[in-house]
Amino acid sequence: MSYTHASIVPLIGGETIGSHKAFGTKPLHFMSYEAFAANDSHILNYYNNEIPYYVLDKDQSPPTNERADVVSSVCPCAGLSTMSMGYGDDNANNKWLVETANYILGEYKPKVFWGENAPGFAGKIGATIRNQMKEIGKANGYTMSVYRTKSLLHGSPQVRERSFYFFWKGNTTPLLSYYNKPHTPIEEVIRGVKSNFQTEVINHKKKPTDNPYYRFILEEIHGGRTHAEHANAIEPTSARGACVYSYIEQQGYNYLQVAEWMEKNGYEREVEKCKYKHAKLESGKSIMRRGVTIPKDRIGAFVGHYPLMLAHPDEDRFINYREAMTIMGLPEDFELVGASPKNANHICQNVPVQTATDMAAEIKKYLDNELVTVDTDFVMQYNHRQKADYIERGSTLEAFL
Repeated sequence: MSYTHASIVPLIGGETIGSHKAFGTKPLHFMSYEAFAANDSHILNYYNNEIPYYVLDKDQSPPTNERADVVSSVCPCAGLSTMSMGYGDDNANNKWLVETANYILGEYKPKVFWGENAPGFAGKIGATIRNQMKEIGKANGYTMSVYRTKSLLHGSPQVRERSFYFFWKGNTTPLLSYYNKPHTPIEEVIRGVKSNFQTEVINHKKKPTDNPYYRFILEEIHGGRTHAEHANAIEPTSARGACVYSYIEQQGYNYLQVAEWMEKNGYEREVEKCKYKHAKLESGKSIMRRGVTIPKDRIGAFVGHYPLMLAHPDEDRFINYREAMTIMGLPEDFELVGASPKNANHICQNVPVQTATDMAAEIKKYLDNELVTVDTDFVMQYNHRQKADYIERGSTLEAFL
């Protein structure tokens, strides 16, 4: 069967495109709030600004006779992400999860409402917000499930742990399929970009080999390797250590040794930084490792420093806008509106299209009655462990334990 879909707070549009791929149809409309206009502009442009866009806090809303079967959402995850300052239950960003749930489940009432958030949504950090949303669903005739996964298991070369939440109209909850797809190595994803559209380098003012820590690796550790030689030599098993700081440490060097090299080679400003790193590590504390990163096999979540610090595997340059969008699975004709280093992070504030497509495909299976359902109002699933936790109605806590 054919199903209609829409998005609320789509941001750059990974979930929307994933839904388009899974359902085979364009979105019926978009809904959002003024705060997200800049982020949403890219997906509106992708559909040539032909899809209706309703700004809810401007008293705009879709007509009651034009409601989609499925609604997706990508509310900001900063409130529950441990990478954010001040994360937790009382973070202001969490209000969007509650506000969208109240509107979609209470007024719009689709067959399925789903969204994506930080991995903490499925853990202790997200318990209060998660339970609040569960009660909103229950009050409006929906069951809820949470599905924790990582994009690496969906064929994307980034680990990217995430949580997805689903609200199902009715009294039962489906059990979603588990995924463990092989991924294309990150260096091959970058090399495989063929489009010549938006190929400007994001971090265009510097080259990877301008970085003194990367020069230490190439010149001191490896006696004069080129960038391409080094990128080729890194073993996939140490791919997560491809950041220059991690690599230096893995090779057995300490930062006092690095400081000595920096002083000899005219990087006086780095000498004290190296000494500070050494002292911090010696005291048992950690340091921030967000330096030049060489792509090999996989990367962490494509957020934060990656758009500016991920190198091309062959050329002595950082990645360009098209390569960044391809890493997130966006189509080759997708445009980052007003592309600049300032808004490159919009690419990161997204759901990889591969992951979104798998989640939307599960919804289609549910609507087509192809999934097993259980008599419960809440299910927690863990894709990496292929495990589901739930209590069926009428069961005792002892039976669950």
